[in-house]
Amino acid sequence: MIYIGAFISLQVIVLVAYWLMKKNNPQGVLMVAGILMLTLSMLLGMHSMSLTESTGTAVFDLFRIIKETFSSNMLRVGLMIMTIGGYVAYMKKIKASDALVYVSMQPLAIFKKFPYIAASIVIPIGQMLFICTPSATGLGLLLVASIFPILVGLGVSRLTAVSVISACTIFDMGPGSANTARAAELVGQNNMLYFVEHQLPLAIPLTILLMIVYYLTNRYFDRKDRQSGRSQPEMVDTKDFKVDIPLIYAILPVLPLFLLIIFSKYVHLFDPPIELDTTTAMFVSLAVSMLFELIRLRSFKAVFATVKSFWEGMGKVFTNVVTLIVAAEIFSKGLISLGFIDALVEGCTSLGFSGVLVSIVIVLILFLAAILMGSGNASFFSFGPLVPSIAAKVGMAPVDMILPMQLASSMGRAASPIAGVIIAISEIAGVSAADLAKRNIIPMAITLIAMMVIHFFI
Repeated sequence: MIYIGAFISLQVIVLVAYWLMKKNNPQGVLMVAGILMLTLSMLLGMHSMSLTESTGTAVFDLFRIIKETFSSNMLRVGLMIMTIGGYVAYMKKIKASDALVYVSMQPLAIFKKFPYIAASIVIPIGQMLFICTPSATGLGLLLVASIFPILVGLGVSRLTAVSVISACTIFDMGPGSANTARAAELVGQNNMLYFVEHQLPLAIPLTILLMIVYYLTNRYFDRKDRQSGRSQPEMVDTKDFKVDIPLIYAILPVLPLFLLIIFSKYVHLFDPPIELDTTTAMFVSLAVSMLFELIRLRSFKAVFATVKSFWEGMGKVFTNVVTLIVAAEIFSKGLISLGFIDALVEGCTSLGFSGVLVSIVIVLILFLAAILMGSGNASFFSFGPLVPSIAAKVGMAPVDMILPMQLASSMGRAASPIAGVIIAISEIAGVSAADLAKRNIIPMAITLIAMMVIHFFI
């Protein structure tokens, strides 16, 4: 019976992938697929609903599971992700993100005679910005407005300039990332612990490798394009990136990260120790930012008007991210109920696969799923909740399995021509989204292989 359920699960997964490729709403697709699989598992006698309190009838229990999933996620990771989204929106509203980008990009002036080195140096700078401004499309557009004209002016092609900008967003990491929050929650850790002890040690060598690979591939493809006489469209905008607020505002996007580091177990400044959680850090940072705005604008009315963007940002994240997490969790419950995990593990072990090989298979699946879906969140949120069960069955620590999965999903996004960030920045830069995805695929593939080697074998 377990293999019958797994066969049905595979048919549903293929159908879900098709619907997502056709740009159907992922929340609706995942939730309907999850409820369908839960229904089939009950009809086949494979699974019974695991609810805190049953309604008394299986039909209503199918819908109560949606309610309980919403409730549990809002109490755990949902509110935290919403406050992160609200703070990011507020930073954009008061242009503090612009100030941070402007200040961070000033060191590039040193490398005027070495354009491809300058282009590669954008990657670690942009990755640090991404930790503080965890919106791939938002940061990508900021960098296109600020650093893109500078890089093209130094002598690299538009495709090279926009490729390194997209590379700044390939690692969804840091305590402000929704993927980090979800991964940390699934393995029972707080965001800061997961970021410092697991993400950073893996991301640092991968970022160095990424800089080298982009340097080599961009030089090669630019030279090849020039030799073939391939023309480039004229640059759409060469004006300087201006910031019309005090540059001290650049500290505001970094403030939550600073607070989480200072008030954590890694820094012993206080006795008794003070430890700050991510949600509280966001509200403290919001209060400080409002004080900055009050000093600058000298009007309570104007400050209250701008802070509205924080609540709107929270609502937008609830709509786009929290609902996706809930729908993906119901989808994963459906897969589990049909025995997909048991069949996957049993099949792999019968073939002699170790826990590491099972993990590698799942990492590759998520990487390809992110390319097909155009979303790192959708692919990771769909399969992430399965990790604790799989890890327990193959004898691995959940964090050892979930870390490469999480990073692979955001890496796949950079190689997808239908990803929002790729479409947005390529449109503004005047290049083809398909060409940008092709330019990214070699660095992504090399980095993906290196990540698995470093994580699993070194």
